[in-house]
Amino acid sequence: MRAAIYLFIFSACLVSCTPEKETSEEMPAAAAPEIEVQQTEAEPESSLVPIATDEALLATALLAAPEEFREGCTVQGYNMAGEFVTMKEGSNEFICLADDPRKEGFNAACYHQSLEPFMARGRALRAEGKTAQEIFDQREIEVKSGALSMGDPGATLHIYYGKETAYDPTTAKVAGAKYRYVVYLPFATAASTGLPEAPIAPNHPWIMNPGTHRAHIMVSPINE
Repeated sequence: MRAAIYLFIFSACLVSCTPEKETSEEMPAAAAPEIEVQQTEAEPESSLVPIATDEALLATALLAAPEEFREGCTVQGYNMAGEFVTMKEGSNEFICLADDPRKEGFNAACYHQSLEPFMARGRALRAEGKTAQEIFDQREIEVKSGALSMGDPGATLHIYYGKETAYDPTTAKVAGAKYRYVVYLPFATAASTGLPEAPIAPNHPWIMNPGTHRAHIMVSPINE
């Protein structure tokens, strides 16, 4: 009789333990697809490499230009040796500036060629050790006197920038970079344009430095 009782208790234990074991084995199987998805999503990051060569500087500089004009852009900028050089001779009206590898983050730009005297003057004053405010004040004097051209009215500047300094060599896209757009209208004001003097919404135009030589319409990026 005692043997029969022990047999009954042992059988009951087996029955009660079986569902719990099956559940614990199902959990890893259910979690496996999530692990695979995470690995798939992370794969693009593995294709990123540092912007650490002259070729990378050239490729990423062109991204600042409107896509249909990139092939014909002139590209200038500081190379990895710290020399300001022409990296690519162009055939259209756009000049791209490569990211400066000596500075934190990423910042490439592309502007209409009529702005080159203004941009070059800024680089020259910066090389002399002038501060941003000193450069602003000096160019203000020179533009007002007619000694320095601000380019054609409505000349544009395109800026491609971000915190990261890694890119995908296949697409040349820089990790996390965004666009900002500028249209120069020297001495324009909120009254003359009807634009606000501060952004009121992402991707909404506003006027910056109103009433000065560097007055420009700014289009802020959409914050995603």
